[in-house]
Amino acid sequence: MACSAADKENKEPPIWFKNKKALSNVLYSMRRHSLSSTTQERVPLSVFSKPTTKLQADFTTLTTSLVSDRTSLLSDGILLKILSKIPESQRTANFLVSKRWLNLQGRLVRSLKLLDWDFLLSGRLLLRFPNLVRVDLVGGCLVSPRNNSGISVSHKTVSFRVGSGNKDWVFNEDSVLSADEVDRGLRVLADGFPSLRKLAVINAGETGLLIVAEECPTLQELELRMCNDRVLRGIAACKNLQILRLSGTVNGLYVSLVSDIGLSIVAKGCKRLVKLELSGCKGSYEGIRAIGQCCVMLEELTLCNHEMEDGWLLALSYFENLKSLRFLSCTRIDGGFRADEHLGFCPAVECLFLEKCRIRDKTSLRALFLVCRNVKQLVLKNCWGLTDDMFTTASVLRTIRMLSLEGCSLLTSQGLETVIISWNELKSLKVKSCNNIKDDEVVSDVFSSLKNLKWEPDRKTLVSINLDGTGMGKRGDKFFNKARDWKSLSGS
Repeated sequence: MACSAADKENKEPPIWFKNKKALSNVLYSMRRHSLSSTTQERVPLSVFSKPTTKLQADFTTLTTSLVSDRTSLLSDGILLKILSKIPESQRTANFLVSKRWLNLQGRLVRSLKLLDWDFLLSGRLLLRFPNLVRVDLVGGCLVSPRNNSGISVSHKTVSFRVGSGNKDWVFNEDSVLSADEVDRGLRVLADGFPSLRKLAVINAGETGLLIVAEECPTLQELELRMCNDRVLRGIAACKNLQILRLSGTVNGLYVSLVSDIGLSIVAKGCKRLVKLELSGCKGSYEGIRAIGQCCVMLEELTLCNHEMEDGWLLALSYFENLKSLRFLSCTRIDGGFRADEHLGFCPAVECLFLEKCRIRDKTSLRALFLVCRNVKQLVLKNCWGLTDDMFTTASVLRTIRMLSLEGCSLLTSQGLETVIISWNELKSLKVKSCNNIKDDEVVSDVFSSLKNLKWEPDRKTLVSINLDGTGMGKRGDKFFNKARDWKSLSGS
């Protein structure tokens, strides 16, 4: 029997029923409306347990997923904003929720220390953490020995694994990737992260650093270890670099030469430097002067275990905007000075910091104080050789407002008092763990004009004062007295 045109029209499904994408949108909208209703009742899943058609099966799958994961109703942008409000210390377990949360959690990570070099070369680093801006490649560049003993050795900022053999305990060229291999990783990193702002790497080559400088124009902080003069030519294109840390020679680990040539390359190529740290670098007056003349924005200079030639201190007068000068683990400061009139001085320096330094030469220490005669803060921490005679050279500093002494065991109360009496502008004083400075040997008038005082010169004295009246420290004496009386009664 033939069907009329009206019957055919009624049996034909709607156009959105033929389009699976349109059907999904309809079902999604229906589900959202039902979830937002105040009188919502969950649809029993048993209704969809036996789908008769493929359309019903799709509807069942969609409904089931929406019921089990309410966060699927949120877009990635909204969910990212929610996850970003969680403190970083509590974000670690977020990636365990689902694959979607795993990907979103990776997009929130901005800083990373790489330990597996293949993770970078394979491209998984970019897929897993696409928004990195601070990357530390030092751990990934170190090669673990085959017969790994599980023991890790740390030397200041370098930590590496050692093997069970006698030769495996020595850090040599085999303990770090070759420069060509490091450059390969730098190329992959630069291609994937053009917004990189901070990078730390060891044994990099000139080519790799040049690629990073060209592909990452926003790079602001760079740390290079095992670098030399030739490698430094690669960072000449880093026009926006503000913080630079160079590590040449590290005693007991590796030897790499950074001389006046490398310092001059840095001075001409990185003119926007604000902070510069030179560790184990060899140089002289010429290299330091080039940095002072070209890097006019430099505010902080740090010298760690430096191997500078005598006379480099004279070049500090070219640093017109230098505000902070730091010495870390330096076995000497400078030498060869005979007259004070040739020194000059840093006009803007405000803070002078010496930590774990060997102070042997009184003339060089006085020359340092004369160059930094306008300092307002002086920090001396765990400096060997700082005697009363050495400390008297600090009397040339007339504008000191804050003095911090820690671990200066050779300095006495008399030596401290002699110097700080001449400082009329001193407002803050901190003395800690200086065993030869005693409370009863310092005149109270010295502290009358201070606004901030932290006084812990001797730990033992403080402990004994705090225990007065408690009876602690005397119980052992009573015990031994009782034991002695018992022995006398027993006739032993």
